[in-house]
Amino acid sequence: MAATFATLSVMNVPVPNPGPISGYDRRQTYDWNFHHAPDPVSHVETPIPGHWEYCGRRVASPLGIAAGPLLNGRWIRYYAARGFDVLTYKTVRSRARPSYPLPNLQPVSAGPLNPGSALEAAQDMQGSWAVSFGMPSQPPDYWRRDIECTRRALPSHKLLAVSVVATPEPDWTLEDVADDFARCARWAADSGADFIEANFSCPNVASADAQLYQQPEAAALVAARVRAGIGALPLLIKIGHVTDSRLALALAQAVAPQAQALVMVNCISALVVDERQPLFNGEKRGIAGDAIREAAVAQVRLFSGVIREAGLGLKLVGVGGIATAAHVRAQLDAGSHAVQLATAPMLDPNVGLSIRGRISESVNQ
Repeated sequence: MAATFATLSVMNVPVPNPGPISGYDRRQTYDWNFHHAPDPVSHVETPIPGHWEYCGRRVASPLGIAAGPLLNGRWIRYYAARGFDVLTYKTVRSRARPSYPLPNLQPVSAGPLNPGSALEAAQDMQGSWAVSFGMPSQPPDYWRRDIECTRRALPSHKLLAVSVVATPEPDWTLEDVADDFARCARWAADSGADFIEANFSCPNVASADAQLYQQPEAAALVAARVRAGIGALPLLIKIGHVTDSRLALALAQAVAPQAQALVMVNCISALVVDERQPLFNGEKRGIAGDAIREAAVAQVRLFSGVIREAGLGLKLVGVGGIATAAHVRAQLDAGSHAVQLATAPMLDPNVGLSIRGRISESVNQ
């Protein structure tokens, strides 16, 4: 499976030369952004004092980057040079799937989300946006080679996670879904992933496999099948928004025998309207950014208490609206042992370097 980045093709589409951009361009298509990753540029990373680890692996900081911005190996190498120590390859499938059409990232006017409320579309980014990609994926022969090349190209102290999901047919059973999850996880592990992140939640895909986090028994079965496929490799499970302590306990107990960590929160679903007309055919989309920060911290606090009281060994990785060192600290204080950023680095690729500097300053004061 050896290959170079230059020789890899994507779904038989010619690869143009990367353009001189600094981050994800929301006005362009997913495919355009896929092909236009900036070249990595070395930066001096400020050391962060203390002991940091990610599911048992020693890392230089608690800073990870979520799957959203990391479309391929070039994007991963770009952000690896900008202060992030654990990088999650964008969710892969057992067969190719295209992205939803534009808009994929629709800015919204929003403060903290209110349950059941619709959000108004905004012309410019104000800190939050609706995410509408639909978990696209390149064919397995592409992403398996790309993961292998990426792991080989990354410095040894930078760790690579790979997000995986099933791609069910209409007549599939839960067993079929579990097998497909496991198949992708095994391929990712064989390609060199340091961690597997099973995506049990996608707020903009209306299928049972995308809402496994709401079904503890089904989640347990799929997690067990993935575990059997990846051996001892650390397994993380990404989940959606949970506020019910009973569901939190049932889910944590269901997956704890197989998983090392839960990653939360994978956006929060809401309707988006433009001048009172619904966008996205009236379907909900996952909201990311500032609007979900408070809810994300509250969820980490909920699960941290549940896990502690139940005596479970699960760790938590906090996600949702993190853009500053203070936001990182709030997640760690709530019970996360590491964090992932997505929206902030898509807007400012140097945010990881800035956060490292701020954390280092605060520790040394």
